[in-house]
Amino acid sequence: MRLAEFILGNIEPILAEWETFARSLTPGMKMTKLALCNDAEAILVATRRDMQIDQSLAQQASKSKGNGGVVGEESAQLDNASVLHGAARVGSGFDIMEVVSEYRALRASVLRLWRASNPQIDINDIGDITRFNESLDQSLAAAVGSYTIRVDQSRRMFLAILGHDLRDPLNGISMAAQLVSRTANQDPVSAKALSIIERNMEVVTRLISDLIDFASTGIGSVMPLTRDAVDLEKLCRNVFEGFCLAYPQRTLRFQPDGDLIGDCDAARLRQVVSNLMGNAIQHGSADGPVKLSVASEGSTVIVSVHNEGPPIPSEMLDTIFDPLMRHTKPESTTQRVPGSVGLGLYIVREIVVAHGGTVEVASTAEEGTTFAVRLPRSHPIGVDSQQS
Repeated sequence: MRLAEFILGNIEPILAEWETFARSLTPGMKMTKLALCNDAEAILVATRRDMQIDQSLAQQASKSKGNGGVVGEESAQLDNASVLHGAARVGSGFDIMEVVSEYRALRASVLRLWRASNPQIDINDIGDITRFNESLDQSLAAAVGSYTIRVDQSRRMFLAILGHDLRDPLNGISMAAQLVSRTANQDPVSAKALSIIERNMEVVTRLISDLIDFASTGIGSVMPLTRDAVDLEKLCRNVFEGFCLAYPQRTLRFQPDGDLIGDCDAARLRQVVSNLMGNAIQHGSADGPVKLSVASEGSTVIVSVHNEGPPIPSEMLDTIFDPLMRHTKPESTTQRVPGSVGLGLYIVREIVVAHGGTVEVASTAEEGTTFAVRLPRSHPIGVDSQQS
């Protein structure tokens, strides 16, 4: 019996083994039979149909690249069932490895049951097995893609709700603290307490902003921008003067050069400059200067921040812009800015990439550490930066 015919005639025993395996996984232990086998029958039926249609080498290559549905109606039906299965498994608490293991168990069950019922090897068996594996791989790719999208949506929604629900009470606390500081006759203890409240409010607000920015980006997505003509010298100077007030004991320098009007998102670029300046002050030598430079170079604007002190270890340079990575040297732990979860440099990179630019870091013991951001002065064609 050909493999496709076997699948159609033996859906029940195949589903029974699927259910048994799915129930052996932790999330499946308390699930109903219907939930465990949710879209499994549809996947098997669509797999059988997909195996029986003629397929050219070009269509085979297209499916191997994850373009199953474009091959034909049968492949589209397989994709649809698989997408539903992947999304449902997120809601049922399955992790991605458990979803993959379901497909491995299904593949093994079908081939084992088929060989047990059909011990005689036929010349068509090799082709049937190949087509079965292609269809199942297509289904797995669609299910994993759907699973990943649903997880990413849930992550973004959670962080967005978290940020929104936290900001309201924090704003209330901040306003109350400001009111008390302006109207009350403060003794030294009260003044110190209000100072602590305000300082920690800034920490939590920064954390929330980082989380919301992190939630707005993801694999393959671009941070939304609101572009306008911006005087980058003025923007950088404002950020620089703020750091001068906050760190009067540090040596800070600012060097602008050239025509610095650019088409960009001012608020986002302010984040870039602020994050890089804060990073340099935190990790640089306390006795050495921190220099902020902004210069035009043809159609490009270069923003760089330089600090002296111990270099970034070479093994960290490849991952320094990755999210949730904190490359804190032992000597800088006492200077670490409270509220940092390792998103600052990641957000810098995402903002720069959204502008069509690049960011690089060079760090040596002799030359110090320099972060250099290169931005096109005008909106580059082909950069799909969503307007917010």
